[in-house]
Amino acid sequence: MDSNEVRREWAERSGEYSPEYYAYYGPDEASEAVRSALDRFVDRDAAVLELGCSSGRHLAHLREHGFENLAGIEVNDEAFEVMAETYPDLAADGTFYCDAIEDVVGDFDDGRFDAIYSVETLQHLHPDVEWVFEELVRVADELVVTVENEGDEPTRQSEDPGVNYVDGEFPLYYRNWERIFTELGLVQVDVRPGDQDTVRVFRAPEN
Repeated sequence: MDSNEVRREWAERSGEYSPEYYAYYGPDEASEAVRSALDRFVDRDAAVLELGCSSGRHLAHLREHGFENLAGIEVNDEAFEVMAETYPDLAADGTFYCDAIEDVVGDFDDGRFDAIYSVETLQHLHPDVEWVFEELVRVADELVVTVENEGDEPTRQSEDPGVNYVDGEFPLYYRNWERIFTELGLVQVDVRPGDQDTVRVFRAPEN
């Protein structure tokens, strides 16, 4: 499966892991982990971008806690219809990009967002588009937060991403996010391993 096929599969996703699926379950522990990280390092008026925002459950959680300058990138256009029904205030006030991350991020100015975060999204990016990680560092002025499945310790130590297939369909690439983002110049300031996902918080070195 190449990067184009991966994008197409997520753009057409229905049922489990679809925008309706995430809207049904609403904010969760990952939402709270992101909010906690933002609370520590940025102000409420920070410009915040979610990568792979789906129908907006994590952004809605941030909005409920006072963050208002919110944006999201999502490849599945049905997500925005679900968002309008489930989180109408977020849909009306936020800034959203219906496209693949790799087709949007290069258009942003340096330091465009104070904080960028990803919840189980970067793990699905194909190795062909790993150049995106450097672009994320470029456009994040202060903070990058990852909530991603990194696999086991041997997988994390490998230079090449390990791959697993969700339900035999969608590739999940296990990566060492600490190595990736520190090699790109960020400083890891917090890490919290979980049962499935690891939360990592990175800051630009001047902050």
